[in-house]
Amino acid sequence: MSGSISSFSVIPVRKEPAEQSEMETQILFGEVFYELEAVQGWRRVRLAFDAYEGWIDEKYMVATPDREIELWNSSPGILVTQPVIKLIREPEKSVQYVPAGSRIAFNGEIRNSFSIGNREYYYQNTTPERKPELEEVARGFLNAPYLWGGRTFMGIDCSGLSQLVFKLMGYPLPRNASQQIELGKMVSFVEEARAGDLAFFDNEDGNIVHVGICLGNGRILHASGEVRLDHLDHQGIFSQEARKYTHHLRVIKRIID
Repeated sequence: MSGSISSFSVIPVRKEPAEQSEMETQILFGEVFYELEAVQGWRRVRLAFDAYEGWIDEKYMVATPDREIELWNSSPGILVTQPVIKLIREPEKSVQYVPAGSRIAFNGEIRNSFSIGNREYYYQNTTPERKPELEEVARGFLNAPYLWGGRTFMGIDCSGLSQLVFKLMGYPLPRNASQQIELGKMVSFVEEARAGDLAFFDNEDGNIVHVGICLGNGRILHASGEVRLDHLDHQGIFSQEARKYTHHLRVIKRIID
């Protein structure tokens, strides 16, 4: 099974092998993925981070030796927590911006340089970053537009938001809300919800259709139209802007003890 390390800032992953097919998720810079199947111009891949499968354009599939992937995974590096950071790509010294959630592994001889395949990069900021608080990370996505399948500040969906925030805090989550709800312990009362708990919401058929991140004191951060901060109570999400309840609460789960 051929593997690859993404050297692209964001790779769209589609439901079917066609540009017109809906985007279901994205592969971020430095994430590892593996080829499962090939058709003309397309590759079906599985992400190493969350085992999500989908189709990418074949130009994004740069076959990488297993040893190089092992070195990338084992090398020290950083997880990008800022909305975007700037990399310098050698030898032309061009700029490449990569989003939060990307991973940089310093696999070269120089502390602030690294390579992916035949591409070499230089990261200007080598100062170790402090581990941010969950609310600080979550609020960093405020006002990001909603994008089905998105996982970046430039566009993100509800479960992509919870997955990415928890990834930055060191807690891997599966991609979809219907999978995330299987994790953690139930919180009995909404008044007991604290920062980092996940609230799940269902539709009239009882299907889980939305997830948001509790911030405590009746506040919830979620992606609906844009990433926004709203009020949460035992009924669900109340939008001050719309002056109505927009999502029906199903359950709150505690992921981080």
